[in-house]
Amino acid sequence: MFAVRTTGVFCRPSCPARQPRPENVEFYANPGLAVRAGYRACKRCTPDREAPSQRQAQLVAKLCRRIERAERAPTLRDLGEAAGLSPFHLQRLFRAVTGVTPRAFAAAHRAERSRRELGRGASVTKAIYAAGYSSAGQFYAEADARLGMRPKRYRARGAGEVIRFAVGESSLGVVLVAATDRGLCAVLLGDSAQSLERDLRRQFARAQCEPAARAYAKTVAAVVARIEEPAASLDLPVDIRGTAFQQRVWQALQDIPAGQTISYAELARRVGSANGSRAVARACASNALAVVVPCHRVVRANGDLAGYRWGIERKQQLLDRESQKPS
Repeated sequence: MFAVRTTGVFCRPSCPARQPRPENVEFYANPGLAVRAGYRACKRCTPDREAPSQRQAQLVAKLCRRIERAERAPTLRDLGEAAGLSPFHLQRLFRAVTGVTPRAFAAAHRAERSRRELGRGASVTKAIYAAGYSSAGQFYAEADARLGMRPKRYRARGAGEVIRFAVGESSLGVVLVAATDRGLCAVLLGDSAQSLERDLRRQFARAQCEPAARAYAKTVAAVVARIEEPAASLDLPVDIRGTAFQQRVWQALQDIPAGQTISYAELARRVGSANGSRAVARACASNALAVVVPCHRVVRANGDLAGYRWGIERKQQLLDRESQKPS
Protein backbone atom coordinates (compact mmCIF):
# COMPACT_ATOMS: atom_id res chain seq x y z
CA MET A 1 0.00 0.00 0.00
CA PHE A 2 1.10 3.58 -0.54
CA ALA A 3 -0.29 6.73 1.02
CA VAL A 4 -0.17 10.33 -0.21
CA ARG A 5 0.49 12.99 2.41
CA THR A 6 -1.08 15.82 0.42
CA THR A 7 -4.42 14.03 -0.06
CA GLY A 8 -4.58 11.88 3.06
CA VAL A 9 -5.51 8.85 0.93
CA PHE A 10 -3.90 5.42 0.66
CA CYS A 11 -4.10 3.25 -2.49
CA ARG A 12 -3.13 -0.02 -4.06
CA PRO A 13 0.05 0.06 -6.23
CA SER A 14 -2.21 -0.62 -9.23
CA CYS A 15 -4.54 2.33 -8.58
CA PRO A 16 -5.51 4.12 -11.83
CA ALA A 17 -5.55 7.54 -10.15
CA ARG A 18 -2.98 10.17 -11.10
CA GLN A 19 0.48 9.31 -9.78
CA PRO A 20 1.61 11.47 -6.84
CA ARG A 21 5.01 13.09 -6.45
CA PRO A 22 7.52 10.63 -4.90
CA GLU A 23 8.35 13.01 -2.04
CA ASN A 24 4.68 12.91 -0.92
CA VAL A 25 4.44 9.12 -0.76
CA GLU A 26 4.62 6.79 2.27
CA PHE A 27 4.44 3.00 2.17
CA TYR A 28 2.56 0.63 4.47
CA ALA A 29 2.51 -3.15 4.66
CA ASN A 30 -1.27 -3.38 5.05
CA PRO A 31 -4.43 -1.19 5.12
CA GLY A 32 -4.65 -1.31 8.90
CA LEU A 33 -1.31 0.45 9.35
CA ALA A 34 -2.32 3.15 6.87
CA VAL A 35 -5.62 3.75 8.70
CA ARG A 36 -3.84 4.00 12.05
CA ALA A 37 -1.51 6.58 10.52
CA GLY A 38 -4.55 8.73 9.73
CA TYR A 39 -5.11 7.94 6.06
CA ARG A 40 -8.44 7.01 4.46
CA ALA A 41 -9.00 4.43 1.73
CA CYS A 42 -9.12 5.47 -1.92
CA LYS A 43 -12.63 5.13 -3.36
CA ARG A 44 -11.33 4.10 -6.80
CA CYS A 45 -9.11 1.13 -5.94
CA THR A 46 -10.72 0.31 -2.52
CA PRO A 47 -7.51 -0.94 -0.87
CA ASP A 48 -9.38 -1.71 2.36
CA ARG A 49 -11.34 -4.43 0.55
CA GLU A 50 -10.32 -7.62 -1.17
CA ALA A 51 -8.71 -7.17 -4.56
CA PRO A 52 -11.09 -7.71 -7.50
CA SER A 53 -9.05 -10.72 -8.62
CA GLN A 54 -9.47 -12.30 -5.17
CA ARG A 55 -13.22 -11.68 -5.18
CA GLN A 56 -13.48 -13.15 -8.66
CA ALA A 57 -11.45 -16.21 -7.67
CA GLN A 58 -13.65 -16.76 -4.61
CA LEU A 59 -16.81 -16.41 -6.71
CA VAL A 60 -15.57 -18.91 -9.27
CA ALA A 61 -14.52 -21.29 -6.49
CA LYS A 62 -18.08 -21.19 -5.13
CA LEU A 63 -19.44 -21.91 -8.61
CA CYS A 64 -17.04 -24.85 -8.95
CA ARG A 65 -18.34 -26.30 -5.67
CA ARG A 66 -21.90 -25.76 -6.92
CA ILE A 67 -21.12 -27.69 -10.10
CA GLU A 68 -19.48 -30.49 -8.10
CA ARG A 69 -22.44 -30.85 -5.74
CA ALA A 70 -25.10 -30.78 -8.45
CA GLU A 71 -26.62 -34.06 -9.61
CA ARG A 72 -26.91 -32.57 -13.10
CA ALA A 73 -24.57 -29.98 -14.55
CA PRO A 74 -26.07 -26.47 -14.02
CA THR A 75 -26.67 -24.40 -17.13
CA LEU A 76 -24.87 -21.13 -17.78
CA ARG A 77 -28.11 -19.32 -16.95
CA ASP A 78 -28.33 -21.11 -13.57
CA LEU A 79 -24.73 -20.24 -12.73
CA GLY A 80 -25.18 -16.66 -13.91
CA GLU A 81 -28.20 -16.15 -11.69
CA ALA A 82 -26.29 -17.57 -8.71
CA ALA A 83 -23.38 -15.21 -9.38
CA GLY A 84 -25.46 -12.17 -10.34
CA LEU A 85 -23.86 -12.07 -13.80
CA SER A 86 -25.08 -12.51 -17.33
CA PRO A 87 -24.30 -15.92 -18.90
CA PHE A 88 -21.83 -14.21 -21.26
CA HIS A 89 -19.85 -12.50 -18.49
CA LEU A 90 -20.06 -15.57 -16.29
CA GLN A 91 -18.49 -17.70 -19.02
CA ARG A 92 -15.68 -15.18 -19.61
CA LEU A 93 -14.90 -14.85 -15.91
CA PHE A 94 -14.98 -18.60 -15.27
CA ARG A 95 -12.65 -19.27 -18.17
CA ALA A 96 -10.25 -16.48 -17.18
CA VAL A 97 -9.88 -17.91 -13.67
CA THR A 98 -9.90 -21.67 -14.34
CA GLY A 99 -8.75 -21.89 -17.95
CA VAL A 100 -11.83 -23.88 -19.00
CA THR A 101 -15.51 -23.18 -19.54
CA PRO A 102 -18.12 -24.20 -16.95
CA ARG A 103 -19.28 -26.93 -19.33
CA ALA A 104 -15.74 -28.33 -19.68
CA PHE A 105 -15.24 -28.16 -15.90
CA ALA A 106 -18.50 -30.03 -15.32
CA ALA A 107 -17.55 -32.68 -17.90
CA ALA A 108 -14.10 -33.15 -16.36
CA HIS A 109 -15.60 -33.42 -12.86
CA ARG A 110 -18.20 -35.89 -14.08
CA ALA A 111 -15.46 -37.98 -15.68
CA GLU A 112 -13.46 -37.87 -12.46
CA ARG A 113 -16.47 -39.09 -10.48
CA SER A 114 -16.93 -41.95 -12.92
CA ARG A 115 -13.22 -42.80 -12.59
CA ARG A 116 -13.54 -42.93 -8.80
CA GLU A 117 -16.61 -45.17 -8.97
CA LEU A 118 -15.05 -47.50 -11.52
CA GLY A 119 -11.80 -47.53 -9.54
CA ARG A 120 -13.73 -48.70 -6.46
CA GLY A 121 -15.03 -51.63 -8.45
CA ALA A 122 -18.51 -50.27 -9.06
CA SER A 123 -20.46 -51.60 -12.00
CA VAL A 124 -20.46 -49.47 -15.12
CA THR A 125 -24.20 -48.81 -14.70
CA LYS A 126 -23.74 -47.61 -11.11
CA ALA A 127 -20.81 -45.42 -12.12
CA ILE A 128 -22.88 -43.83 -14.89
CA TYR A 129 -25.58 -42.53 -12.58
CA ALA A 130 -23.32 -41.84 -9.57
CA ALA A 131 -21.27 -39.54 -11.80
CA GLY A 132 -24.34 -37.58 -12.90
CA TYR A 133 -24.72 -38.74 -16.49
CA SER A 134 -28.28 -38.45 -17.70
CA SER A 135 -28.09 -41.63 -19.75
CA ALA A 136 -25.85 -44.56 -20.56
CA GLY A 137 -25.58 -43.30 -24.13
CA GLN A 138 -24.11 -39.99 -23.00
CA PHE A 139 -21.56 -41.79 -20.82
CA TYR A 140 -20.39 -44.14 -23.55
CA ALA A 141 -20.20 -41.28 -26.04
CA GLU A 142 -17.65 -39.54 -23.78
CA ALA A 143 -15.98 -42.53 -22.14
CA ASP A 144 -13.23 -43.24 -24.64
CA ALA A 145 -12.04 -39.63 -24.76
CA ARG A 146 -12.42 -38.99 -21.02
CA LEU A 147 -11.12 -42.29 -19.65
CA GLY A 148 -8.64 -43.09 -22.42
CA MET A 149 -9.95 -46.66 -22.61
CA ARG A 150 -13.17 -48.62 -22.52
CA PRO A 151 -15.13 -48.28 -19.22
CA LYS A 152 -14.83 -51.93 -18.20
CA ARG A 153 -11.09 -51.80 -18.76
CA TYR A 154 -10.86 -48.63 -16.66
CA ARG A 155 -12.87 -50.33 -13.94
CA ALA A 156 -9.95 -52.76 -13.67
CA ARG A 157 -7.67 -49.70 -13.14
CA GLY A 158 -5.89 -50.25 -16.43
CA ALA A 159 -5.39 -53.99 -16.02
CA GLY A 160 -5.39 -55.55 -19.47
CA GLU A 161 -4.20 -52.39 -21.22
CA VAL A 162 -1.20 -53.38 -23.33
CA ILE A 163 1.61 -50.88 -23.74
CA ARG A 164 4.51 -51.83 -25.97
CA PHE A 165 7.83 -50.06 -25.67
CA ALA A 166 11.30 -50.00 -27.13
CA VAL A 167 14.51 -48.15 -26.32
CA GLY A 168 16.87 -46.30 -28.63
CA GLU A 169 19.86 -43.98 -28.48
CA SER A 170 20.00 -40.32 -29.40
CA SER A 171 22.34 -37.38 -28.98
CA LEU A 172 20.30 -36.49 -25.87
CA GLY A 173 20.77 -39.88 -24.29
CA VAL A 174 18.53 -42.90 -24.04
CA VAL A 175 15.02 -42.64 -25.52
CA LEU A 176 12.11 -44.87 -24.52
CA VAL A 177 9.15 -44.88 -26.90
CA ALA A 178 5.88 -46.48 -25.78
CA ALA A 179 2.52 -46.86 -27.46
CA THR A 180 -0.93 -48.33 -26.99
CA ASP A 181 -2.95 -49.63 -29.91
CA ARG A 182 -4.17 -46.03 -30.34
CA GLY A 183 -0.78 -44.32 -30.67
CA LEU A 184 2.24 -42.98 -28.81
CA CYS A 185 1.57 -42.60 -25.09
CA ALA A 186 5.09 -41.87 -23.81
CA VAL A 187 8.42 -40.60 -25.11
CA LEU A 188 10.89 -40.50 -22.21
CA LEU A 189 14.46 -39.21 -22.13
CA GLY A 190 17.11 -40.29 -19.65
CA ASP A 191 20.48 -41.83 -18.94
CA SER A 192 19.59 -45.52 -18.73
CA ALA A 193 17.04 -47.89 -20.22
CA GLN A 194 16.37 -49.38 -16.77
CA SER A 195 15.39 -46.07 -15.16
CA LEU A 196 13.15 -45.15 -18.10
CA GLU A 197 11.41 -48.52 -18.00
CA ARG A 198 10.78 -48.06 -14.27
CA ASP A 199 9.33 -44.61 -15.00
CA LEU A 200 7.02 -46.07 -17.65
CA ARG A 201 5.80 -48.82 -15.32
CA ARG A 202 5.10 -46.27 -12.56
CA GLN A 203 3.00 -44.18 -14.94
CA PHE A 204 1.03 -47.21 -16.14
CA ALA A 205 1.16 -49.29 -12.98
CA ARG A 206 -1.74 -51.63 -13.78
CA ALA A 207 -1.13 -51.92 -17.50
CA GLN A 208 0.80 -54.70 -19.18
CA CYS A 209 4.05 -53.13 -20.34
CA GLU A 210 6.02 -55.36 -22.67
CA PRO A 211 8.90 -54.98 -25.15
CA ALA A 212 7.71 -54.29 -28.67
CA ALA A 213 8.37 -56.43 -31.71
CA ARG A 214 11.40 -55.68 -33.90
CA ALA A 215 9.18 -53.88 -36.42
CA TYR A 216 8.61 -51.20 -33.77
CA ALA A 217 12.17 -50.04 -34.38
CA LYS A 218 10.85 -47.87 -37.23
CA THR A 219 8.71 -45.93 -34.76
CA VAL A 220 11.68 -45.40 -32.44
CA ALA A 221 13.78 -44.27 -35.40
CA ALA A 222 11.11 -41.72 -36.37
CA VAL A 223 11.11 -40.27 -32.85
CA VAL A 224 14.92 -40.15 -32.72
CA ALA A 225 14.91 -38.38 -36.10
CA ARG A 226 12.58 -35.76 -34.61
CA ILE A 227 15.06 -35.24 -31.77
CA GLU A 228 18.01 -34.86 -34.11
CA GLU A 229 16.13 -32.73 -36.64
CA PRO A 230 13.29 -30.78 -34.95
CA ALA A 231 11.86 -29.60 -38.27
CA ALA A 232 11.34 -33.20 -39.40
CA SER A 233 7.72 -34.29 -39.60
CA LEU A 234 6.46 -36.99 -37.26
CA ASP A 235 3.48 -38.61 -38.89
CA LEU A 236 2.55 -40.90 -36.00
CA PRO A 237 -0.72 -41.11 -34.06
CA VAL A 238 -0.60 -40.17 -30.39
CA ASP A 239 -2.61 -41.33 -27.39
CA ILE A 240 -2.55 -38.26 -25.12
CA ARG A 241 -4.46 -38.61 -21.86
CA GLY A 242 -5.07 -35.70 -19.53
CA THR A 243 -7.59 -33.24 -18.20
CA ALA A 244 -9.41 -30.86 -20.51
CA PHE A 245 -7.04 -28.06 -19.50
CA GLN A 246 -3.91 -30.18 -19.97
CA GLN A 247 -5.01 -31.23 -23.42
CA ARG A 248 -5.59 -27.61 -24.43
CA VAL A 249 -2.08 -26.72 -23.25
CA TRP A 250 -0.52 -29.70 -25.03
CA GLN A 251 -2.34 -28.85 -28.25
CA ALA A 252 -1.12 -25.25 -28.03
CA LEU A 253 2.44 -26.52 -27.52
CA GLN A 254 2.22 -28.48 -30.76
CA ASP A 255 1.31 -25.26 -32.56
CA ILE A 256 4.64 -23.58 -31.62
CA PRO A 257 7.00 -23.81 -34.61
CA ALA A 258 10.49 -25.22 -34.18
CA GLY A 259 12.98 -22.46 -33.48
CA GLN A 260 10.50 -20.31 -31.57
CA THR A 261 9.81 -19.98 -27.85
CA ILE A 262 7.05 -18.37 -25.81
CA SER A 263 6.64 -17.54 -22.15
CA TYR A 264 4.39 -19.38 -19.73
CA ALA A 265 2.27 -16.23 -19.48
CA GLU A 266 1.82 -16.05 -23.26
CA LEU A 267 0.93 -19.74 -23.43
CA ALA A 268 -1.62 -19.17 -20.66
CA ARG A 269 -3.20 -16.37 -22.70
CA ARG A 270 -3.31 -18.59 -25.79
CA VAL A 271 -5.33 -21.22 -23.95
CA GLY A 272 -7.70 -18.60 -22.51
CA SER A 273 -6.31 -18.47 -18.98
CA ALA A 274 -4.53 -15.13 -18.66
CA ASN A 275 -3.77 -15.66 -14.97
CA GLY A 276 -2.94 -19.34 -15.31
CA SER A 277 0.85 -19.36 -15.76
CA ARG A 278 1.36 -21.77 -12.88
CA ALA A 279 -1.33 -24.14 -14.13
CA VAL A 280 0.28 -24.05 -17.58
CA ALA A 281 3.68 -24.85 -16.04
CA ARG A 282 2.16 -27.85 -14.24
CA ALA A 283 0.59 -29.06 -17.48
CA CYS A 284 3.98 -28.80 -19.19
CA ALA A 285 5.59 -30.78 -16.36
CA SER A 286 2.92 -33.48 -16.76
CA ASN A 287 3.68 -33.97 -20.44
CA ALA A 288 4.96 -37.51 -21.05
CA LEU A 289 5.68 -37.08 -24.77
CA ALA A 290 9.05 -35.36 -24.95
CA VAL A 291 9.72 -33.56 -28.25
CA VAL A 292 6.42 -34.81 -29.71
CA VAL A 293 4.62 -32.32 -27.47
CA PRO A 294 7.39 -29.68 -27.35
CA CYS A 295 7.12 -28.28 -23.84
CA HIS A 296 10.82 -27.36 -24.07
CA ARG A 297 9.78 -24.34 -26.18
CA VAL A 298 8.24 -22.60 -23.17
CA VAL A 299 10.53 -20.29 -21.18
CA ARG A 300 10.28 -17.63 -18.52
CA ALA A 301 9.20 -14.11 -19.43
CA ASN A 302 12.82 -12.90 -19.35
CA GLY A 303 13.94 -15.72 -21.65
CA ASP A 304 15.58 -17.83 -18.92
CA LEU A 305 14.99 -21.57 -18.89
CA ALA A 306 12.61 -22.95 -16.29
CA GLY A 307 12.36 -26.55 -15.13
CA TYR A 308 12.20 -29.39 -17.63
CA ARG A 309 11.10 -32.91 -16.81
CA TRP A 310 14.14 -34.39 -18.55
CA GLY A 311 16.72 -31.86 -17.37
CA ILE A 312 17.61 -28.26 -18.12
CA GLU A 313 20.68 -29.30 -20.14
CA ARG A 314 18.54 -31.31 -22.55
CA LYS A 315 16.12 -28.39 -22.84
CA GLN A 316 18.99 -26.06 -23.74
CA GLN A 317 20.35 -28.51 -26.29
CA LEU A 318 16.96 -28.85 -27.96
CA LEU A 319 16.51 -25.09 -28.16
CA ASP A 320 20.07 -24.57 -29.45
CA ARG A 321 19.51 -27.20 -32.12
CA GLU A 322 16.19 -25.69 -33.19
CA SER A 323 17.64 -22.19 -33.41
CA GLN A 324 20.28 -23.27 -35.92
CA LYS A 325 19.32 -22.46 -39.48
CA PRO A 326 19.87 -25.24 -42.01
CA SER A 327 22.92 -24.72 -44.17
